[in-house]
Amino acid sequence: MIEALYEQYFHDVYRYLRALTQNDSLAEELTQETFFRAMRTLDSFKGNCDVRVWLCQIAKNAYITLCRRQKHHTGEELPENVRDTAPPMQLALEESETVQEIHKILHAMKEPYKEVFMLRVFGELSFRQIGALFGKTENWACVTFYRAKQKIMNEMEESK
Repeated sequence: MIEALYEQYFHDVYRYLRALTQNDSLAEELTQETFFRAMRTLDSFKGNCDVRVWLCQIAKNAYITLCRRQKHHTGEELPENVRDTAPPMQLALEESETVQEIHKILHAMKEPYKEVFMLRVFGELSFRQIGALFGKTENWACVTFYRAKQKIMNEMEESK
């Protein structure tokens, strides 16, 4: 069972973690950890949500655990929100200044907008899957994503 999940969802989980970490090797390591954790808890998966949503939640928790461990070792403060610095793929940007500006906007964006935007764009989850992850409706996820996108566009306009 876990082999089939691994084959089917490895790329999705890896892309999600790559967007979180901005580091290929760390994303790959965390993806392996995600599937290891999934294997240990597979019998507790009730099927209340999409498997990809469940795996992305495990991946996010693995990343947060890593951040906490690093904080403990370095003494640095852990940011309140999981940092999201990847440029949105939907905007198909090539100008490095614009990409840098979007990095800043995403970094400053509050939750749940940042995470919903990231799950939709980088994780390529459906609105139904995102809603399930947050314990909300599909419509809530759609509206939250739209608002996040509008915030980015407004910030971009204001900075011109």
